[in-house]
Amino acid sequence: MVARTAADLADRRAKAIFQFQGCDSIGDDLSRMRHFHDLSLRVLQLTHNESNSHATAYVDEGTGVGLSALGREGVSEMNRVGLIPDVSHGSEPTALDTVAVSSKPVILSHSACRALLNHPRAATDRMIRAVADSGGVFGVFMMSFWLTDDPVPTPEHYVAHIRHAVNVAGLDAVGIANDYAMAGLSGSAGRPFDNATDMQGYQTWWQGYRRRGVPGFGQDPLHAVIPELNNIDRMQLIHQALLKDGFSATAAEKIMGGNWMAFLSSNLG
Repeated sequence: MVARTAADLADRRAKAIFQFQGCDSIGDDLSRMRHFHDLSLRVLQLTHNESNSHATAYVDEGTGVGLSALGREGVSEMNRVGLIPDVSHGSEPTALDTVAVSSKPVILSHSACRALLNHPRAATDRMIRAVADSGGVFGVFMMSFWLTDDPVPTPEHYVAHIRHAVNVAGLDAVGIANDYAMAGLSGSAGRPFDNATDMQGYQTWWQGYRRRGVPGFGQDPLHAVIPELNNIDRMQLIHQALLKDGFSATAAEKIMGGNWMAFLSSNLG
């Protein structure tokens, strides 16, 4: 059930590609990259929500620091053992440094466009373009508080980020991304997430970063999901929204998964 190689992608039973969100489990022992690769890991983010000994996360973007010396060695080791570098959650300097150091394509697996919502968790046009120029893919995710400040998020807000990313990176470098289960984000008691009643956890987390003075964490977010897309039919609904926005059928197929399949077929191993 795990895709370890490009050949596995042709097997419809292979459904999972393992990824770590951050190099924290690597620490200063780069031999662990080979160890985890042997255990089927294929994608490795430099950071998650906090900086580590390898790189700075978006919360520390103001420092202007990207990869550390260890992080540069780590990216080279990822290239050597066959791990795909992922700069999601990284600061802009981390993303640009990673692309500069890596001899292989770099991805930004899940983010949004900072040009449309000015938050350090969202990717700048420089980051999006650099990933595309490396041969990688930029995945647009559906966490709605990083898509719009409008009180009610809609599929149109999501498609606007896809449209912008395509304008910046080109049609072949943009794809769909998720940051929660395909069936949708769950609220209390397992019911579908309700933006009106289920935001307390996200708001508490948000307030913690605001107290630390991290830019972008001002007013508490009002929503985390686009209600129309928070269900198992989301991919079909996104496809319809792309066509409604004027994307051709061929372009929509690339965005819906064709670009990820092409990238993984060339880089998974």
